[in-house]
Order: sequence, then C-alpha cells, then structure tokens
Amino acid sequence: MKLSAKPELEKIEPLFGSSFSYRTYDKDHQNRKHTFWHYHPEIELVYVNRDSGKRQIGSHISYYRNGDLILIGSNLPHCGFTDGFTGNENETVIQIKPDFLGNQFFEIPEMKNIKALFERAAMGIVYTGDSKKNIGQKMEALKNEGPYRRLLGLLEILHLLESSKEYSVLNAQGFILETELQDNHRVNQIFNFVKEEFHRSISLEEVAKKVSMTVPAFCRYFKKITGKTFTQFVNEYRLAHAAKLLHEKQISITEICFESGFNNFSHFNKQFKKFTGKSPSVYRNELKIVLT
Repeated sequence: MKLSAKPELEKIEPLFGSSFSYRTYDKDHQNRKHTFWHYHPEIELVYVNRDSGKRQIGSHISYYRNGDLILIGSNLPHCGFTDGFTGNENETVIQIKPDFLGNQFFEIPEMKNIKALFERAAMGIVYTGDSKKNIGQKMEALKNEGPYRRLLGLLEILHLLESSKEYSVLNAQGFILETELQDNHRVNQIFNFVKEEFHRSISLEEVAKKVSMTVPAFCRYFKKITGKTFTQFVNEYRLAHAAKLLHEKQISITEICFESGFNNFSHFNKQFKKFTGKSPSVYRNELKIVLT
C-alpha cells in the first residue's frame, strides 16, 4: 500500500457572502471527499441524522448508532463519519475558523464560555441525549436561512453547545496533536495503514518499518502520542468495525469476528464485551429491539 507523505489538509471555502462553511449531504449527495485521515484549521461541527458509523477522532475510535453530533477542534485529525448512508436523513457540516468573527470577538466577556468551548474541542466532543437532537435540528434549519440569519443561528448553536451537560470528551487521556509536523506525518501514515490493513495480522516490525523506526522506538513513540499501545489501537479499530457489521450485515457473529481481523472467537467475544459492555449477541439483539 502506498502511504501519504503527510496528512491530507482540507481547504475549506465558505459560500459566497458567508464567513463560514455550511453544507448538507444526503444519500444522493454523500460526503465522500474525506473518508481518510485529514485535518484543517477550521473547527468542525457535524450532525449525522439517524445514521450509524465509525468515529475516528485523534486516537479515539468508537461506533455510533442513531445519529451523532460531534465538535472537532482546529487541526485535530479525523476521518469522515459516514461511509455509507443506511437510513439516515442527512449529514450537516459547519466549519468555522477560530477567528471567523475577528481576532477580538471571542475575547469579549459574553463570549468567554464559547472561547473555552473551542479550547475544549481540541480533544473532540460528542453530544448525546436531547442536546444531540435539539442542536442537530437547529443546524438543519439553517439550510433555509439567508447569510445574516444563518450567522445568528450559528451563534445560538454555539451557546447551546457550551451550556450543554450532555457531552463526552473523546481524547481526555491522550492525543492532542500539538507536536511537530513530522509527528503528524508519521501518525497519518500509521492511521491510514491501519484503516486499510486491519483485516489481517499486522506485526510491530511491519508498521515500525513503514515509519523508519525500530520496534522499541516505535512503541514508545506511539504510546507517547496517542496514550495507547499500537495493539490496543488496532484492536479498538477492529471492534468498532465489528459493531458496524453487527448493525449493518446479517451475517454470523463468527464471520464478523474474522472479517474484523480477529483470528480467535473467544478472544473476540471477550474484547468486544470489554469495549462495549455487552457481548456481540446481546449487542445485536438490543439493536434489533431498538429498530423495531
């Protein structure tokens, strides 16, 4: 596999007459541009309505069901959130530069909490419960507004985000990528490699060679950057993929185990329960109840 020399930098252009980017996607017009690892200086707010998929933000990997609302800080690397639409309404993406209203605007007293929100977003934030639904609906409603009303609506959304208590920080214990650009290049190589090759066994020797490091140096480096061992990271990626398959494919759990890169069924069951709090069979059965 040919690996990128650097992470993909997304260049974002606001619509004419607007200071920020607002886009919507549906099953006919999907957001396929950035399914791989990428980053941008803009803060990104993503609402996925009723879909399911994998989150990969920093070193955090998980699977979501029944939609998602995610706030991603400036230059925090991430992958796209919908690689196929399975019953969702749409995906709404807002991207704003940290200073999109001027260098001093977020310094005024009324905006101090939103400034703190932007700083917290450097670790990635996922919203749940009523906050996810209510804020998501307000994001979708901006589609029909003109530039001025859309800006006012965005400020209201930022206020709701900073005042919500229904959220989790995704990378609280690791991976805020504020290191040298060379580190960003290496992590990009590693993450894209795992994304392509997780179905098979990956040795430490192989991945260390990809980034021109010895195995001991690579292990120390990866743990320092992400807060996780490489084996832990790969297994979490495989488990998130397994959760996705349990939701989207009517195949046996044994098939899901091997299709997700595990070669031992009992080990897979044990790891999946540790990862989600449920066995694969309970996870799938609960999902059937939700869908019916």
